Amino acid sequence: MTDAVVKDGPLTGTRIAVLMESDFYEPEIFYYRHRFAEEGAQVDFLTRLWGRSELTFTGHEYRAPFTVGHGLEEVTDDGLREYAALIVPSGMVADRLRYTEDITRPAPATELLRRAFAEPDLVKGIICHGMWLASAIPQVVRGRKVVCHNNLVGDVRNMGAEYVDQDVVVDGDLLTARTGEHHHLFARALIDLLTQRTTNRSTQRKAR
Repeated sequence: MTDAVVKDGPLTGTRIAVLMESDFYEPEIFYYRHRFAEEGAQVDFLTRLWGRSELTFTGHEYRAPFTVGHGLEEVTDDGLREYAALIVPSGMVADRLRYTEDITRPAPATELLRRAFAEPDLVKGIICHGMWLASAIPQVVRGRKVVCHNNLVGDVRNMGAEYVDQDVVVDGDLLTARTGEHHHLFARALIDLLTQRTTNRSTQRKAR
């Protein structure tokens, strides 16, 4: 699959990572692919490749294919810091990615998310059922304001997070949204957040 055409925009030079697996919500994923590129950002889709060079996944609604060639297990700490945001999308993506062969260790995608939470300059975007991926590392959202799918409200409260009944919630470097149907609002909030961060960094550099 060819990459979306990246235009010059407020997010030029910015990279955004989106986790992927089968049963993804097609309207959301294809929207991210083009909407962020429209603002100048490069979007990388990451997954667990299981030793392969690429994998093709199918969507939940229309069984649309989507090929991913970036392995999440290959992302080093320095590589992770090259991203401005890491998105855990809706659908069954998080449930599939949280599988681990060794129950004494978190799944590779969960470990990547844990490492992302250790980077305050990296925005963590979690939408709908994406919060499943954080279930094994509840400390990363404990005390944070979040929203999620109605089916996960009990889960996030058990994780120690503060549920907020809004479609989109921003809590510092954590951005959450209610359902996959809210992906356009989620994307708008992320674009605004990243643009503001870019502006702030530019202002700080000029002030030095």
